[in-house]
Amino acid sequence: MTVFLSCQEQLLPGSTLLAKWDFARRAGFGAIELRGKGDFEFRERLPELRQAKAAGVVMPTVCVEMTHFIGDFDAGRRRDAIANMASQLSVIAELEGVGAMTPASWGMFSYRLPPFVPPRSPQEDRRVLVDALGELGEHAKREGVVLLLEPLNRYEDHMVNRLDQAVDLIKATGTAGVRVGADTYHMNIEEASPMEALRRAAPWLGHVQVSDSNRLEPGAGHLDWWQLTSTLKEIGYTGSLAMECRLSGPPEDVLPKVPPLFH
Repeated sequence: MTVFLSCQEQLLPGSTLLAKWDFARRAGFGAIELRGKGDFEFRERLPELRQAKAAGVVMPTVCVEMTHFIGDFDAGRRRDAIANMASQLSVIAELEGVGAMTPASWGMFSYRLPPFVPPRSPQEDRRVLVDALGELGEHAKREGVVLLLEPLNRYEDHMVNRLDQAVDLIKATGTAGVRVGADTYHMNIEEASPMEALRRAAPWLGHVQVSDSNRLEPGAGHLDWWQLTSTLKEIGYTGSLAMECRLSGPPEDVLPKVPPLFH
């Protein structure tokens, strides 16, 4: 199995996407995962992104980078997050990409940290998420892409921590426009058996992000990358693997060592 590796743009050296793409190819990567900031900044990048696409840069996915998300406790912030995600889905569709990735929330609340009691019930959490995912999933279908729901670990989100929880929400929406975006770092914390979790979620798996057990680049921790690639081959996964992590050293030294781990 030859894995299609992608690297998030902020990890790549270079002042332009074209410079980053040149380095990425020389380092053994086949695509760049974009970052989508709020206030519709991602849409404002369209001239740059169109130029990059015309020059051959492969950009299959965008990962949201905002201060609030589709499961926010505040209705106004929630609406803004949904509007920004719809915009990001439209942009990635114009780039002929696969989809846009978001968690339910990030850093908003954790049952493991004070005050321990959220301002919204689990039933209300579910209603809010099903409504947001359903709306965005239908928008994604019209655009020919998918919304990718990413489970986070228990300290970063209280609503969606495991792949099966994401699958349950996706089923409840009744739309094919939402898929699971798995992240190996969060899976290492939350899944009793990460590989079995991938097998169970296989029909809904749309994207995989990779980082090691310590949130550094693959190879800097204790995760078994041969086991991951073998499992993905077993379940017939054909998407990309996108690096989302910190780096243990200069990108020029660290990044070229990652692709060989997946071949």
